[in-house]
Amino acid sequence: MSSKKGKYFGTKFVVNLWKPKVQVSGEFSLAQTWLSSGVGSNLNTIEAGFQVYPGKYGDYNLRLFVFWTADNYEKKKCYNTDCPGFVQISKLITVGGTFNTVSQYDGVQKTVRIVIWRDRKEGKQWWLKVGDEVVGYWPSSLFTSLGDGATEVQWGGEIVNKKTGGKHTSTDMGSGHFADEGFRKASYFRNIMTVDKTNTLREPQGVYPTVTNDNCYNIKAGRNGTAWGLNFFYGGPGRNAKCP
Repeated sequence: MSSKKGKYFGTKFVVNLWKPKVQVSGEFSLAQTWLSSGVGSNLNTIEAGFQVYPGKYGDYNLRLFVFWTADNYEKKKCYNTDCPGFVQISKLITVGGTFNTVSQYDGVQKTVRIVIWRDRKEGKQWWLKVGDEVVGYWPSSLFTSLGDGATEVQWGGEIVNKKTGGKHTSTDMGSGHFADEGFRKASYFRNIMTVDKTNTLREPQGVYPTVTNDNCYNIKAGRNGTAWGLNFFYGGPGRNAKCP
């Protein structure tokens, strides 16, 4: 899901955690938020969420990750703390760390709240909070256009499709089940908020869905006017009869 263009200084949401199946090394499956600004070579993004990436770690565990770029994913970029960039301060939750407790299909759901916000008083750094723990921050010196806030916020899933054997990957997005299955079966984001220039949390307006191929993975808006606030279900199994 994407927000309409505006000026944003953070986001807050709850996501349910799954351990998606990844078909081959070099592919990944993730659930994350993107805060971005700028265009072309000046595109800046802050990204954070949960990912299965066997090509990186040689395992299939679900991990917390962060990422940033200041030049449209060219040279000024970094994943986790692989290079100077994100500053880890928590001793309880680390970027790249494993989350072993995940949701069960048609069973107990494991959820985590994520908050990202820009410090308006000193430094203008962007902070990351997972649950009740402040994990660390992105220094403002990393960015150009993001120093004035983000112009777009997105939430959702992403996979890499290497088309092994000439077929669409069977890598799961989220739970590996389509959005239509709903609660306890599909992945979701709920209680989605953005942070405005007065540091106030607001429910975003004009949010719209973006889907690459809804035969492989899809999205469905949740009901309005509930305790879940702005919410949506998303995901899918990848290769299937309608997604060869």
